[in-house]
Amino acid sequence: MVYDFDKIIDRTGSGDLKHSVLQQRYGRADLLPLWVADMDFETPSFITDALRRRLDHSLFGYTVEPADYWPSVIDWIADHHQWHVEREWLSYIPGIVKGIGMAINVFVKPDEKVIIQPPVYHPFRLTPLGNGREVVFNPLRELPDGSYAMDFEQLATVADEKCRLLILSNPHNPAGVCWSADTLRRLAHFCAERGIIVVSDEIHCDMALFGNRHTPFATVSDEAARISITFGAPSKTFNIAGIVSSYAIVPDATLRGRFFRWLSANELDEPTIFAPIATIAAFRNGEEWRQQMLAYVEGNIRLVEDFCRERLPQVRPWRPQASFLVWLDCRALGIGHDRLIDLFVNRARLALNDGAMFGQGGDGFMRLNVAAPRSVVAEALERLERAVGEAV
Repeated sequence: MVYDFDKIIDRTGSGDLKHSVLQQRYGRADLLPLWVADMDFETPSFITDALRRRLDHSLFGYTVEPADYWPSVIDWIADHHQWHVEREWLSYIPGIVKGIGMAINVFVKPDEKVIIQPPVYHPFRLTPLGNGREVVFNPLRELPDGSYAMDFEQLATVADEKCRLLILSNPHNPAGVCWSADTLRRLAHFCAERGIIVVSDEIHCDMALFGNRHTPFATVSDEAARISITFGAPSKTFNIAGIVSSYAIVPDATLRGRFFRWLSANELDEPTIFAPIATIAAFRNGEEWRQQMLAYVEGNIRLVEDFCRERLPQVRPWRPQASFLVWLDCRALGIGHDRLIDLFVNRARLALNDGAMFGQGGDGFMRLNVAAPRSVVAEALERLERAVGEAV
């Protein structure tokens, strides 16, 4: 089957976040939204059909998990990442950011600290702070080729005895880095020696691009397995973020016991009725759609690269190794943060995520979501080119 990713989906009236909060967040509603990380591609029909079959039985009382729920997750992870996950390692969680908050409350005392690696997905900072924990910053090192490396020397200077948990973005958001096994192994050894738990957000793991591969953190060593809590979901890959379908993987029995008991005591490990149905449909039927979607996203990334090289050289897109998010280096424009936001919002009429929200190292960048029909991405680039031309 050939899927149509050029199809324009009118999301009017659906209550989607991407369009509904533009006035509130950007000060105007007439923007082309390429910010929040969901796709403008139609959710694939094999998921919609599975949900519709359940809707045809019009009684939505308490339900049990379908028998194929966890086998579908286990098989998908084994097939795509060569990680053989045991059933007892798995639990449903009601969202990955929520899972981060839960792990903080279980494992980090009020006077203890959480390490993050900016520039990084902003809830990594906001969630610990909102729960009253101190955040310790281990900024990534920028590389000349337009990527990042972990700074282990700096990490050693800031990780004191109060640091209890490190939140890892793997693959990295916003830059789309697929961390190497060697880097992850070094991080695992560092954290294991100091009793630091690693929460690895791997929600983009099934979206490796351009021949890159994702390495699950827990697989790189026995130390990594012993200290890790991994979060995953089909939501980014199959565009079902509104159907909360996240899960936790905890190989270590002691860590798992503490975390899963807390989840169970608060009934946070019970999926809503549609989450298992959507997950099974995605993981049992979704490989062909996933491959075509990734090829289309790669084409959109190439479009951005070619356009900027030929017509907008002041903007340098960093090629992601995973995900549909492109980290745009706009520093050559030579304008400050406020003027950069004004350029994109008020002149180009585009809604992107500004780099400053991702923390240290993000100033001068914008995060562009290219999971949209190619005509939409092309229009965004042309708007930006006109805006830059008028501003110069």
